[in-house]
Amino acid sequence: MASLGKPLGVVVAAFLCIAAGASAQEVKHYRFAYDQPKSTGYGILADIFSERLKTLSKGTMLIDQYPGAQLGQEPQVLQLVKSGDVEFCISSSANAATLSPQAGVMSMHFLFRNEAHLIKAIADPEVSKAVKEMIADTVKGAHVIALATLGLRHMYSKREIRKIEDIKGLKVRVQATPTEDIMFPAYGAQIVHMPFGSVYTLLQTGVVDVGENGINVYLANKHYEVAPVLSLTEHEANNSLVWISDKLWNSLTPEQQGWVQAAADEVNRTQPAKALELEHQSAEKLKSMGVKVVTDVDKSGFIAIADPYLDKLAKQLGPHAEKIKNLIRAVN
Repeated sequence: MASLGKPLGVVVAAFLCIAAGASAQEVKHYRFAYDQPKSTGYGILADIFSERLKTLSKGTMLIDQYPGAQLGQEPQVLQLVKSGDVEFCISSSANAATLSPQAGVMSMHFLFRNEAHLIKAIADPEVSKAVKEMIADTVKGAHVIALATLGLRHMYSKREIRKIEDIKGLKVRVQATPTEDIMFPAYGAQIVHMPFGSVYTLLQTGVVDVGENGINVYLANKHYEVAPVLSLTEHEANNSLVWISDKLWNSLTPEQQGWVQAAADEVNRTQPAKALELEHQSAEKLKSMGVKVVTDVDKSGFIAIADPYLDKLAKQLGPHAEKIKNLIRAVN
């Protein structure tokens, strides 16, 4: 055997080195961007997705998270995903409306009856399928692989908002969706459009009187420092979409696409309940820090104004929005 070349042990060792090198080359890293801190429900989402994808791909597809708007605010990151410069991102359904106006349906006021309805609706496969179809029909360059939520949105200020009369004339920072432009003025408020990253300063300086978001987002971004009264209005859901660049998707093998979608399906099933649990923990922490949490908000005045808009706005947004609204309302 020796006359045929190198000893067998040397050949085997060389082969193992080559195999190890090939295996290392197969490991790919992908950027996953979101604009909230890692400690929020966005971090829960990204962890569920990355851990599941790592397991399914046997460590060959790894997610590098970029939280806290490191790669830009959501509207900018959505453009980067469309161009293929970022592989994955999370956006609010409101910011998704900058690409697909019909996505504004997910931000309609009092569409979700309560937290239990929200959890069930976001995890519902038919709702998820309808949202994916809407994006597929209306957006080029990227598509949605999962839905998620950060819970319900509430109003916060330097004053209590216990009933609809308390918001009349106040300046509210709103998200980038036409539904917000209609609803808050309908309540008698004034609207201000500014990026989320500016909200702290806007509240601090009095440029706006009211912010509105989820409890954990309010906590994680320290908005309580400049708006120490949190009124639990539950006026809207803080829903999110998980996006993938078509450039990446089209470069993956069918098997890899299956792993990505399976990891996204895990997000859809499990993230909503975990996010709501985080909301409850955050509320207790805020109370212990001295933040005033108003739990007995009279929502009847808001609901009386918002309810007629549900059908009207969904129809105006388009057929996909109308279908999604009907599916969500049908969830028991």
